[in-house]
Amino acid sequence: MSYAPEGQQYQPPYRPEGQNPQQPYGDQYGRRPYGQQSHEPQEPRGGQPYGRPQQPYGQEPFEPQEPYGQEPPYEPRRGSRARRWVIAGISVLALAGIAAGVMYHFEIPPFTDKGSAVSFGQTPGGGDGKKKDAAQQPANSKMLMPTGPQAEFKNSMTLPDGTHVAVTTLDGKKSGFKGKVWVWAPKEYNDPKFAKSGFPVMIALPGGAGYPSNYWMGTDLGLQTSIAKWYTEGKSKPFILAMPVLNPAPDDKGIYWDGSDIPDQPKMGTWLTEDVPDLMKANFRTVKSRDGWAFMGSSTGGFAGLKAVLKHPDKFKAVIASGPDIVPDSSLWKGHDKEKAENNPEILAKQLIDRKGPDVYLAFQVGDSENNKKTLPDVQKFIATFGNKGPVHTELRVIKGGQHNAKTYVPNMGEGPIQFISKVMEGPVE
Repeated sequence: MSYAPEGQQYQPPYRPEGQNPQQPYGDQYGRRPYGQQSHEPQEPRGGQPYGRPQQPYGQEPFEPQEPYGQEPPYEPRRGSRARRWVIAGISVLALAGIAAGVMYHFEIPPFTDKGSAVSFGQTPGGGDGKKKDAAQQPANSKMLMPTGPQAEFKNSMTLPDGTHVAVTTLDGKKSGFKGKVWVWAPKEYNDPKFAKSGFPVMIALPGGAGYPSNYWMGTDLGLQTSIAKWYTEGKSKPFILAMPVLNPAPDDKGIYWDGSDIPDQPKMGTWLTEDVPDLMKANFRTVKSRDGWAFMGSSTGGFAGLKAVLKHPDKFKAVIASGPDIVPDSSLWKGHDKEKAENNPEILAKQLIDRKGPDVYLAFQVGDSENNKKTLPDVQKFIATFGNKGPVHTELRVIKGGQHNAKTYVPNMGEGPIQFISKVMEGPVE
């Protein structure tokens, strides 16, 4: 392929006007433009008939040329058919690749395992997950067998270690809210060594709208792979992740629900603290006590997780709150001051201290370059007022140069917060 500088077209070699590369066939033998020399061998007198000169020994026979400007009769070139087959094959492969990409996008097997059923070790229709299994375990066991009913999980993505992020639609019996929940279990969950062990659960909440998806379910933020890595490094428990939607609708008008039961609104507080845990208990081997239950969240999700632990310390023991709000501030609280106070972490922390327990562990992390300049001072004030007083145990990690986003928070969780809560939590347990 000829190369021409950008913006220029390929031009054939220049010829002076009127000059052709060869003489027309049929010109008289020996007749040439004035001043040009003949390069053809001269025929001696008495030799070959006129018009068919004898070629010298070793040269190819003279072939008459077609008149200038006319194409010679077409003769197929050797190999052209093979080239056509190659081009056809490449075209078929390209179309197949496009089709495979489309089928992958729309989750059509066999080009992807997206959308395929995921059992997380349960036997469809029976086995692990039946109530009889729970009844057979020892009464003093710290592990809770799956209680059922078994949910229908569909694969959302497969991680390099073979584990799955799967999704189900949960019809919350206690909240009345119906929404999606993504789940992930570490590879140890299906390891025969832990076949009779219950695993701790972390409910991971996103910031922002948190609807119609929960951004922790994506592998781009590395939450799942980080937990797996931290566990091998001895920094973390092998948490099962539950990743529910946070809000009941898009936050397109600045309306959000604070992960709470606001009067006359969907009961998102009950959804997060009752229905989602019930889903996990129904489908996974978990820890019976609150020692195996925690929250993690950023921004609005950090507030919701913080509030859930302080409001229900009998069910949850710890939280990692990254860049959280400290007080409820939804516009939907207007006219409901009593209920708003019942969901205020500052008031809840004071009440927990006054009644002397149970102990909770609150790990905060905040970037020193957060876009909301009040976030760090508000967290510091909360810790100064309630931290490490009685049953409220706190820790703060300030992330140098850290901003208000999940990409800042995940890597830094392994440098302190995940270790802080893992030291006081249990699992795997039998």
